[in-house]
Amino acid sequence: MKLTGIHHLTAVTADAPGNHRFYTQVLGMRLVKKTVNQDDVSAYHLFYADGLASPGSDLTFFDWPVPREERGTHSIVQTALRVSGEGVLEAWQGRLAAAGCRAEPIRELDGRATLRFEDPEGQRLSLVDDGGLGSAHPWERSPVPASQQIRGLGPITISVPQLGPTDRVLREVLGMEPVRSYADEGRETQVYEMGEGGPAAELHVRLEPHAPVARQGAGGVHHVAFRIPDAEYEAWADRLNGVRLPKSGPVDRFYFRSLYFREPGGILFEIATDGPGFATDEPLETLGESLSLPPFLESRRAEIERGLKPL
Repeated sequence: MKLTGIHHLTAVTADAPGNHRFYTQVLGMRLVKKTVNQDDVSAYHLFYADGLASPGSDLTFFDWPVPREERGTHSIVQTALRVSGEGVLEAWQGRLAAAGCRAEPIRELDGRATLRFEDPEGQRLSLVDDGGLGSAHPWERSPVPASQQIRGLGPITISVPQLGPTDRVLREVLGMEPVRSYADEGRETQVYEMGEGGPAAELHVRLEPHAPVARQGAGGVHHVAFRIPDAEYEAWADRLNGVRLPKSGPVDRFYFRSLYFREPGGILFEIATDGPGFATDEPLETLGESLSLPPFLESRRAEIERGLKPL
């Protein structure tokens, strides 16, 4: 029973229309689900992914009217998006510059060519050359050429002030394996691997013992989710029940089933099934083109639509 990789990452925006423009028009991702936060139906929950809405490619956003994030430790601090091919990062460097997006020079980090940048709200992102590992599912209507499109997520980097408590949970509860470490601008970073490994299945843990504690807000990350096969959901629920961590118990998100818990540093983790997927309630060809609601919210559609701003 093992995690197989990154499932999705959920961040926070205070500008849903601007967020939609940036992630679809600049980054060229596909809006695969336009729905609401199931715990706060006044807020959009927007899902961007690859052409097939594959698990492991979902970058999602809650739309909340909140101030900007105050950066610090006890938080998720870097979201990598995978690309592949000779000259791809240089092409992206030009694309981001043309969009007025602040980016760092391309450099090698943990043995991979990396281009770090921020979205208009300060969301910390990077494009990483994944060496062509795994399959790619381009979106034919993307403004980005198919050979340059984002293939999926990973690795994800979190920040903690001390490694010990988080390390024990990653190894003993989640079954991740520490495989190497590297220095990132003088900060020690430990790499943990899931499943078959590779950037789509890595969590990087940055040690920042003197950093302030982060305060969540727009431009920050809410949680990261890890993939499991559908058939292992109950076994993972039993495993989490046996540990002393704040947790949610089973949660059915309709598009996948989830388990939430906080690691010792307070960072919210989710375990999520690959299925049933985003084509459960609308055709794959038209994903994200209209507001989707899970069945238990459908009776409130008119009320919910009145409370949402147009994209």
